[in-house]
Amino acid sequence: MLIHLMQHGACLSKELNEQQPLSPVGREQVEKSGRAAARLGLRFDLVVASPKDRSRETAEIMARQTGYPVDEIVVTDTVKAMTPTAETLAFINEYSELKSILITGHLPSLGALASAMLARGEVLDIAIENGGLMQICLEPGQTAGTLNWALTPAQLGVIAGS
Repeated sequence: MLIHLMQHGACLSKELNEQQPLSPVGREQVEKSGRAAARLGLRFDLVVASPKDRSRETAEIMARQTGYPVDEIVVTDTVKAMTPTAETLAFINEYSELKSILITGHLPSLGALASAMLARGEVLDIAIENGGLMQICLEPGQTAGTLNWALTPAQLGVIAGS
């Protein structure tokens, strides 16, 4: 299974909007990332978002750009910022028959999730920039996966052609 991890785009500060939706810069980051994903031929069997506005908005943009039905995005607390990694991994394992999943979430949980899938019990400090995207191959029944690639928003912007 290919697991794609994406941190939501840059968001407004709590002072400007307590719900912290995507900022105009964040929306542009994710639009470019979505165009790049489409150019790379990425298609998702499942798109997952946390209930936070910025995560849902990121998932919706990525879904539209890659042809995934927006109304089928799964919104769940299992990808919130402080969700224990074991809980998120259990959620992913429920979909082990799928080929490709996109999770739009938050730090520090995305970094911890990537570390758990890549380091076999060791803890790696993995940061994913706002609007950045990584792909990990995790075979069913395996406890560790392989990092296929990790792209920054700037790299995704180049791929998107902007």
